[in-house]
Amino acid sequence: MSDVRPNGRSGPIAGPGAGRHLLVVDDDDRIRELLKEFLTREGYRVTGAAHAAAAKRLVELIEFDLIILDVMMPGESGFDLTTWIRGKAETSKTPVLLLTARGDPDDRIEGLSRGADDYMSKPFDPRELALRVDAILRRTGGKPLTPREIKLGPAVFDMERLELTRDGKLQRLTEAEAQLLKTLAIHAHAPVERMSLSPDTADITGRAVDVQVTRLRRKLEADPKNPRYLQTVRGIGYMLAPD
Repeated sequence: MSDVRPNGRSGPIAGPGAGRHLLVVDDDDRIRELLKEFLTREGYRVTGAAHAAAAKRLVELIEFDLIILDVMMPGESGFDLTTWIRGKAETSKTPVLLLTARGDPDDRIEGLSRGADDYMSKPFDPRELALRVDAILRRTGGKPLTPREIKLGPAVFDMERLELTRDGKLQRLTEAEAQLLKTLAIHAHAPVERMSLSPDTADITGRAVDVQVTRLRRKLEADPKNPRYLQTVRGIGYMLAPD
């Protein structure tokens, strides 16, 4: 499942964030990274950009489900970027949520008149932001979500039941292995950082994830030493490449 246009589509699974790809544009590194971290935990795939120029380059290459824009950025503002997004045929219907440190009614009206779907003032609770993102995606439809079942050659992973079968036989998964496989499946065909796969903050090396990956490969790969489906991405982490 590639994000680069044109794109194939599959049926849905449960979970608001599963399979959705968001772009967060904010010149404040702290806020941008906070949102990326929080929304990733909610199951979204998140890409960040520090200014409008970088955001435009990404939008030209990748089809996002929703774009979160800071209004007050050096150079081109979030208002102007919203107008640009709405003016492109490929992104004219892509949902946009604006963030701003100013809560003036005139600013809200300006943003909505430019085509934004929603508007939030800073400071905000990330939980409310996640709820608003979910509401926008449900209202606008967005792209269909990741399929419930992920096919990996003779193996099939059921993302709702967290069950892995191979040649029709159930493979025993630990809870950690099941969650790791689900996370990789949600982000299929995209590399996931090793530390993002580790719920144990004490495991600063990511060694526990490496052990789980080795065990998973034995359960789903024909040749675990030369994996076809659960691939290592050097310098980043791992990627699941289903059929």
